[in-house]
Amino acid sequence: MINITLPDGSVRTFDKPITVADLALSIGPGLAKAALAGKIEGHLVDLSHVISNDVSLSIITAKDTDGLDVIRHSSAHLLAHAVKELFPDAQVTIGPVIDDGFYYDFSYTRPFTPIDLAAIEKKMSELVKQDIKVERTLMERDKAISFFKDIGEHYKAEIISSIPVDQEISLYKQGSFVDLCRGPHVPSTSKLKNFKLMKLAGAYWRGDSKNEMLQRIYGTAWISKEDQDLYLTRLEEAEKRDHRKLGKQLDLFHMQDEAPGMVFWHPNGWSIWQVIEQYMRYQLNDADYQEVKTPQVVDRVLWERSGHWENYREYMFTTESEKRDYAVKPMNCPGHVQIFNQGVKSYRDLPLRIAEFGSCHRNEPSGALHGLMRVRAFVQDDAHIFCTVDQVQNEAGSFIDLLRSVYADFGFNDILVKLSTRPLKRIGDESTWDTAESALTKTLNNKQIVWELNPGEGAFYGPKIEFSLKDSLGRVWQCGTLQLDFALPERLGAEYVAEDNARHHPVMLHRAVLGSLERFIGILIEHYAGALPVWLAPIQVVVLNISESQSSYASLIEKTLKNSGFRAISDLRNEKVSYKIREHSLKKLPFQLVVGDKEVAENKVAVRTRKGEDLGQMSLSSFISLLNDEIALKGRVA
Repeated sequence: MINITLPDGSVRTFDKPITVADLALSIGPGLAKAALAGKIEGHLVDLSHVISNDVSLSIITAKDTDGLDVIRHSSAHLLAHAVKELFPDAQVTIGPVIDDGFYYDFSYTRPFTPIDLAAIEKKMSELVKQDIKVERTLMERDKAISFFKDIGEHYKAEIISSIPVDQEISLYKQGSFVDLCRGPHVPSTSKLKNFKLMKLAGAYWRGDSKNEMLQRIYGTAWISKEDQDLYLTRLEEAEKRDHRKLGKQLDLFHMQDEAPGMVFWHPNGWSIWQVIEQYMRYQLNDADYQEVKTPQVVDRVLWERSGHWENYREYMFTTESEKRDYAVKPMNCPGHVQIFNQGVKSYRDLPLRIAEFGSCHRNEPSGALHGLMRVRAFVQDDAHIFCTVDQVQNEAGSFIDLLRSVYADFGFNDILVKLSTRPLKRIGDESTWDTAESALTKTLNNKQIVWELNPGEGAFYGPKIEFSLKDSLGRVWQCGTLQLDFALPERLGAEYVAEDNARHHPVMLHRAVLGSLERFIGILIEHYAGALPVWLAPIQVVVLNISESQSSYASLIEKTLKNSGFRAISDLRNEKVSYKIREHSLKKLPFQLVVGDKEVAENKVAVRTRKGEDLGQMSLSSFISLLNDEIALKGRVA
């Protein structure tokens, strides 16, 4: 007898093996129709999977997160099937699920075009209507290599060649198309109703620039048409908010080929930067951090001792001078340990909090660079806390409080938290990792934070908590981190004299709130669609005269505002005031003060907001009070 335990705790018993599909049917025809896959003991399987022993099972439908992944993975295969139907000479490579969709890489003799994309999508729809059964088969490794070579799919053969010899290969067949895949997949192409091909791009085979450039087709797939339409609408809005476009429109920054992945900040953009840096500096001072500055270029020897040379070398810019190898720092941690190591430290000196707006460089692949979001040169609001084991809980908890307050000031209240645990490539013994992971788990639970486990994604030297923001379009951006490190202080000889007069290595907490300032500014620009809160706006007020006779009064208003600490300009051009209002509205300036003869006579200003609201006349002192109230709110809602 076979006992199958369902999610509600009920048990169904069968006298012979049964497929997941038949089990779903035994529960009800509605579930059988909606079923896409099964989940046995946490592992996804096809509906055709035969259950022959006692297991716990869930039936996966489109309502489940796993169901959406199955739909997207199957849609990637549907895309490849359509390409092979239309372009038989094209070779298929890999086609994984990604956030909000999927892609597939192809090798073909000529570039695909937007017209090709439309034809491929049409063919995909035709294959869906044909309700083609999707079947899984197993094949011996060497036979699978020969099979794919025989049908001209050399990339697939190469992938299989890297699989161990004694392993069976899982293949999926739908009609004339056969693909290599672990699965699972939908039982039929008719289950794939809501998809759209999005764009074409280039991608190197296996991500190596030495290999052939392939053609990547991106697509998206959803449970319902409504979900897909909502996603496409969000994409349109995201396009309008693209920080690269707004950066040009608002004259904030630019980037150019002579300095790939590096930012040229214009005065307006640098104003935003300075406001953020000074705000963060105030927060650091208030939390008893000491600000430092460390060198940009450091001898290779230090990076070898820290472990970065072995574990991070591919991302480091290097140079040589007088037969010594150097690296431009990709992070600030080793430099902060050097500062800690100067002079004898006592347990009374701990916790010691060292902060730096550290300028770092990382040799990111050129294809991964993306405006401010992915750069090679960046500044972190970086800090390291040196403390005892007993102080970890308090320090970690205090940091989380600081982070939450800062995010709220920038207008972010929806924070997602993940705990990333030990990766395969790591330093330190297992007991130390156990202690570190336990400490961070306890911190999160003590703060009553809802968090998600992210196994295997910790830093090579320790586990970390990742803090991600959800922006106004619902997109998630990972920014803040808290990393617990027992290894680096020991590797770099950091010690303090404990109460027992013995020397101990401190625990090191690596922490950042904003992460890269460049990237955080990019997120802010897109979150607010360029209309930054008053406290962040590069120019907070513009004074507009109606005619030449008010020029002196407008200039006096501007000067008074500047002397009061506000970022103000005046526009005294001989243009219609309606033209100037429209122009400055497009520049997203928070407030416009219009002055005509009436305002001059009554010593007042007419106040307009960037949304077009007319707040009427008021005295300058009243407007300054209004401005101060807006600035005090920061990004918080009144």
